[in-house]
Amino acid sequence: MTRSARSRSVTLNALIVGFLAFWLLLAIFPFFWTLWGSFKVEGDFFSKATWQNAVFGPLTLLEHGSAFTGAGYRGAWIQEEFWRSALNSLAVVVCVVVFSLSIGTLGGYALSRSTYRYAFWLLLIALVFRAMPPITLVSGYLLPFYQWNLWGHLPTAIVVLVAINQPFTLWMLTSFFRNIPKDLDESARVDGCTQFQAFRHVIIPVMWPGVITTGLFSFLLAYNDFVVTAMLLSKQNQTMIPKIASFLGTTQTEGNVMFAVSSVVSVTAPLFLLVMFFQRQIVSGLTAGAVKG
Repeated sequence: MTRSARSRSVTLNALIVGFLAFWLLLAIFPFFWTLWGSFKVEGDFFSKATWQNAVFGPLTLLEHGSAFTGAGYRGAWIQEEFWRSALNSLAVVVCVVVFSLSIGTLGGYALSRSTYRYAFWLLLIALVFRAMPPITLVSGYLLPFYQWNLWGHLPTAIVVLVAINQPFTLWMLTSFFRNIPKDLDESARVDGCTQFQAFRHVIIPVMWPGVITTGLFSFLLAYNDFVVTAMLLSKQNQTMIPKIASFLGTTQTEGNVMFAVSSVVSVTAPLFLLVMFFQRQIVSGLTAGAVKG
């Protein structure tokens, strides 16, 4: 490689690294700014005088004797009992992921191995339901939920979220199963396994990254849902996202805005940790779904 070509390569790499660093800074800045502001008082973080108040926190220093305070977190988690909403969200997320993957893996495996034409039409119908806005699916059931005394309870929201998420789960898992050669099933059957034993002991371990990827998307659906949980859950059974909205709906009450800011950080932080922990499985799963095996 000549000196001029080497110089152009170094310049190109520097530009790429600079662009990626700039893009990363833009992407992470909103969360970093919210995290920083969650340790300030409302008068500093939402100051109309100058943005420097949000950085240095003069009112926070005056009220709490320090430029940082955890009053927003204490108010949200203890005073407003945000921990109850966190437990409700945990129950909803775990149940939705478990039920969605249990039904999705069995259904996806059956559809991927089916030789009948109805398998395609089932997936197509499922896709149509997945494309519909969730509010159109939920609103039609509000009357029977009220009449049967099902409204306001966590199991009701869990069932609806599983039903909304199931078409997507079937599509994802069916594509993963189709990328696994049928020879593995046949070899397991020759070795004496039943169809279910072949599915459990041979197929699932091979497509485990795909299960994790699909489970993560199911987790995000249930974790970030607002429409279904806001419409179907009572105030006592609120999950975290509707609880944050309730803080913002009463901005006249002192401190509620900072409760919302602190809650947003509390809700967002686990998502970063989850993605960082499962990043290898996610990439592996998405790659397995995109490349024909």
